[in-house]
Amino acid sequence: MTALNGPLNEQRTPPISGTGDRAETVLSRRYRALTLGIVSVVLLVAFEATAVGTAMPVAARDLHGLSLYGFGFSGYFTTSLFAMVVSGQWCDRSGPLAPLSTGIACFAGGLVVSGTARAMWPFIAGRAVQGVGGGLLIVALYVVVGGAYPERLRPSVLAAFAASWVVPSIVGPLVSGAVTEQLGWRWVFLGIPVLVALPVSVALPALRRAAVARHPDAAAPRDRRRVPLALGISAGVALLQYAGQDVRSWWSLLPAAAGAALLVPSAVRLLPRGTFRAGRGLPSVVLLRGIAAGSFLAAESFVPLMLVTRRQLSPTLAGLSLASGGVTWALGSYVQSRPRLEPYRERLVRAGMGLVATAVVGAALALAPVVPAWIVAVAWCVGGLGMGIVIASMSVLLLRYSPPREAGANSAALQVCDALSNVVLVAAGGVLFGALGGGTVAATGGPAAGAQSHPAAFAAVFCLAAAVALAGVGVAGRLRPER
Repeated sequence: MTALNGPLNEQRTPPISGTGDRAETVLSRRYRALTLGIVSVVLLVAFEATAVGTAMPVAARDLHGLSLYGFGFSGYFTTSLFAMVVSGQWCDRSGPLAPLSTGIACFAGGLVVSGTARAMWPFIAGRAVQGVGGGLLIVALYVVVGGAYPERLRPSVLAAFAASWVVPSIVGPLVSGAVTEQLGWRWVFLGIPVLVALPVSVALPALRRAAVARHPDAAAPRDRRRVPLALGISAGVALLQYAGQDVRSWWSLLPAAAGAALLVPSAVRLLPRGTFRAGRGLPSVVLLRGIAAGSFLAAESFVPLMLVTRRQLSPTLAGLSLASGGVTWALGSYVQSRPRLEPYRERLVRAGMGLVATAVVGAALALAPVVPAWIVAVAWCVGGLGMGIVIASMSVLLLRYSPPREAGANSAALQVCDALSNVVLVAAGGVLFGALGGGTVAATGGPAAGAQSHPAAFAAVFCLAAAVALAGVGVAGRLRPER
């Protein structure tokens, strides 16, 4: 591992960073503008995720699309899969500046499309446009981090990523819930681009300087197979989601079979060899990223709906129940960045996955009327701590194991596995949710009057997410490459 890190640092570090003084931090004069620029872009994504998640139950109800609720989330991740691979190729070939700018434009445009939609499918289309922007953005940001900062500062930069979610996690649900109740859910989508326009415009100059500061040998030859493979994954996921809407009909087997035929071979070829058998080193890093993100988001996507329809909470309170997870996520990311814990990173990650599984089980307890609804907030504190440890650690290890010419491709693979897991598990949760009576039981009143889902539908989603998180505990033991 030492031999791998030595030449990697020499080749990757561009003139913007140099070798740097050991006392420098991510907020030192050399890196301050770039760090603030990256944080500003992450804030854009964070405000969208926290605010939109709070407004989604009301939007789905008003657009008469409660049965398509899962598509509001999985539609985003489906298109982001394709965009991530494109961004990785784009970054490795010509640098991250163009993907960054295009991603910001698509992200804002998708919010406008969803905010002006008059039916559920146009709303989902807007979320798909957002997915293109998000996929382009996230890979380009990782390439910037890998190229502009020395390895010893990367854990701190990734901790700053997590810290960028703290304020949106606290303020986002509160503001989104209040806007949804007082002005309507559409203003949540239409207001986010306005709120983040100024900080993002200020951040672009610093990001532009970092994006063009590339090593002369950093450009990689284009792999023409990756984009068609990514298209196959996206098309396969879309077909599986379509089939999942009518699981009681045997006709749904046809698009399901076609989707699997496209998805499985494309994913096997696109991700690092050995990913699906948890090969040691980079393959397990990529796989565990998907396991952690997918299990947590599959549960989180249905928690607000559960609190609104089963426990009769307002959208504001339902969103705030998840806000605590943002604070502890930042804390977990800070913990993993401590140099003294570096020798114990694998153990730390295993403990983090255990915390994620515990959080999902804790949230499921709120289905019982005798359990207070605030148990969800406590559970999400635990889960956020685990996710902060795991997600940041996977990013640190990925950049450590990636040669400079493969930084974009490997960053894309990490994000593709993340998004693919999100899509598959949220879609699978949506199928279980619909098959077991989600959105079919009439409610008598409260914020979700008109649609109250059966508790078994939510229980099935949470059981699936908890089982996947527990599998991640085992994969965490295979992160260190064979000597």
